[in-house]
Amino acid sequence: MCEDTRKTSILLKHYQITNKIKSHHKFNEHKTLSQVINDLKTGQNIALVTDAGTPSISDPGFLIVRECIANQIQVECLPGPVALIPALVNSGFPTDSFCFEGFLPHKKGRQTRLKQLSEEKRTIVLYESSHRLLKTLGQLAEFMGQHRKISVSRELTKIHEETRRGSISELIEYYEARPVKGEMVIIIGPKSMYTD
Repeated sequence: MCEDTRKTSILLKHYQITNKIKSHHKFNEHKTLSQVINDLKTGQNIALVTDAGTPSISDPGFLIVRECIANQIQVECLPGPVALIPALVNSGFPTDSFCFEGFLPHKKGRQTRLKQLSEEKRTIVLYESSHRLLKTLGQLAEFMGQHRKISVSRELTKIHEETRRGSISELIEYYEARPVKGEMVIIIGPKSMYTD
């Protein structure tokens, strides 16, 4: 099972693996769940592959794992690279205790969540797409103050890896002048360290 059959086909072809692949992503995971569990109960082995990172960390997989556990089906995890850990380490902010938020809601509940996060005392980790980066940085400035220190990482573990650090206002200025592609990891320094 894979998030995108086209991407996973490239990986399987590279390693000369000819197993059958089925699509399993955020738009169909509720529909495919019962069939996956039935297949596993008949003794089949199923691997879940996501496009990047580790399944169920801001990717499909949580529902399958939960149902496997409920049905006493063994689960093994072979983690892929997870962007939040290198971004957190590269930020220079405290790593002993942090809040992983993943992707913020796109519409409903977004402002409520940002208001709640503005009171969070630990380091905060957010995922964001490049086309929403400036909007999110603007909202962070609004709710957390433009001088709050943050770190933005992209293309982690790849040839064009980049991490930028500074105040929210400094990074807004930087990314307004340099549009980027891909998914970003935003690390927000603890409230106690940086205030307006």
